[in-house]
Amino acid sequence: MSRTALIVIDMINTYDHADADLLLPSVSEVVPAIVRLLGRARAKHIPVIYANDNFGEWRSHHGEIVETALSGSHADLVEPIKPDDASLFVVKARHSIFYETPLSYLLNQLEIDRLILCGQATEQCILYSALDAHIRHLKVTIPDDAVAHIHADLAQAALRMMERNMGAEILSGDSITL
Repeated sequence: MSRTALIVIDMINTYDHADADLLLPSVSEVVPAIVRLLGRARAKHIPVIYANDNFGEWRSHHGEIVETALSGSHADLVEPIKPDDASLFVVKARHSIFYETPLSYLLNQLEIDRLILCGQATEQCILYSALDAHIRHLKVTIPDDAVAHIHADLAQAALRMMERNMGAEILSGDSITL
């Protein structure tokens, strides 16, 4: 039997970076779908793991990252999807959620073999994380309405690549079986 985890990638964010103006419209569109996924996962006691950039703040921990994002000018995008007390949190520094993080070990401990990846950005962190999950023999599901992009054309290409080259399941968030 498959054991699933929902991974929320880089959504705890101040949006104070170079591509933010291009990213924010898409983030606004996907937050409701992520909220619904979080609600469904939590109701079924599916592990929710936040994998989030530390934005180069090497002394920060997950609580500080959340507090900083909630005190920023886009707190309205963070508040509805913030971690709850049962959520797990992995700090990352590069594009992939696996690169130099303890995520593989954590997933092994939880006996997870399927990941649902949501968050941002489709053509970067989602794509690279899906590839790293695929090479670890994990099943990957991408809710196409719960991943934000900077460039729509690259995001569509990334979704096609994940589906075709990695066998990822691409569905709307509401149609994903948990």
